Amino acid sequence: MHRKLRLRNREDFSRIYRGGKSFANGQFVVYWSKQHSADPFRVGVSASKKIGNAVVRNRMRRMIKEIVRQHANRIVPKTDFILIVRKPATLMKMKEMEKSVLHVLKKAGLLKNAGPTKVKQAD
Repeated sequence: MHRKLRLRNREDFSRIYRGGKSFANGQFVVYWSKQHSADPFRVGVSASKKIGNAVVRNRMRRMIKEIVRQHANRIVPKTDFILIVRKPATLMKMKEMEKSVLHVLKKAGLLKNAGPTKVKQAD
């Protein structure tokens, strides 16, 4: 993930926590708000000491950033969001985690509409 797409300073995190909206599922919480700059979107990942040691926390951050990078074209532009990792996420495989992250982003309305999907009919 490009450096310009990451939230890094405390003021941005505070602004989103204070004035943003939040949505959650069992593994993740997402806080988001509209941004003023022209970047497509920016993401921050928060993993507290409650979920494990530094190795676990950094692994979770890397996995989440990779999921967001792979689905960057589906994320609504001009938004800043923070994904907070909950303890149950540490036990998940990458595919399960991807499904859970996309679920919470969809719940928050941060995914673009993919349009109707075509259903194949059996002949």
